Amino acid sequence: MNILKSLLASAAILVPAMALAGGETVGFSQIGSESGWRAAETTVTKQQAEARGINLKFADAQQKQENQIKAIRGFIAQGVDAILLAPVVATGWDEVLEEAKDANIPVILLDRNIDAPEDLYMTAVTSDQVHEGMVAGNWLKEAVAGKDCPVVELQGTTGSSPAIARKKGFEEAIADAPNIKITRSQTGDFTRAQGKVVMESFLKSEGGANICALYAHNDDMAVGAIQAIKEAGLKPGEDIKIVSIDSVPDIHLAMKAGEANATVELTPNMAGPAFDVLEAYWKDGTMPAKWIQTESKLYTSADDNAAIYESKKDLGY
Repeated sequence: MNILKSLLASAAILVPAMALAGGETVGFSQIGSESGWRAAETTVTKQQAEARGINLKFADAQQKQENQIKAIRGFIAQGVDAILLAPVVATGWDEVLEEAKDANIPVILLDRNIDAPEDLYMTAVTSDQVHEGMVAGNWLKEAVAGKDCPVVELQGTTGSSPAIARKKGFEEAIADAPNIKITRSQTGDFTRAQGKVVMESFLKSEGGANICALYAHNDDMAVGAIQAIKEAGLKPGEDIKIVSIDSVPDIHLAMKAGEANATVELTPNMAGPAFDVLEAYWKDGTMPAKWIQTESKLYTSADDNAAIYESKKDLGY
């Protein structure tokens, strides 16, 4: 009897994985299209799904958590085989992820982490966002070489994990550099338009001559800020150093033109590692580590930014 129960239990575990041998359906709840990087992530995710024969159901949340929760519940109702979630904020996911868990639907986080029990998601495919901020801060320390440097900071969406982590990493990097001080810090919501508006307010309140450098949590805000600096009659990249994160094509054009100085790459291909994990899980039930770290790289004006732009321009940014 015990042997029979054991065999039945084993079969119950193996059948779902063996049944999902191809043509799986995956729901993808994307934050929105607030930045060029986000658009590229969407494009690459769709390309990866198509190349692997996966039916991808896509939902654009337009920057609203309630839309993402509604989309996840819709995916659960449709009985998808897995869910990819790029969460707009870090908190408030427990209830809907419990519902996915109860439906035996694995959830993989893309790009951002959440504050929730680890058993509510299979893994998180992200960069080390604290490290990204540290790379940016360390670059600035070397660039100013001990000279006094008041910094203005364009933060990402308030409460989002990249905004929190990139701020933390930058502050840790400059903690031993008393010559570098963040004098103003405000959210630009990761958008080019808000980056320009907030930079205009920084220039008005601080005065351009009193700003040594801009640290932006993403390139799009930096590109908006560059326009504001130019309209103020200053030279971005010279009068005000620009360091940001993401490595989108437009920031490489700006670096080629001498209007930006450095960017830390965030690869838009989070879906590739996520689908690798799911395929292994569907094949034989292999469970991944709870965190899959993607590569980051520092680019500066010394790199061939024209060539980098050409390599990235058709990725959907």
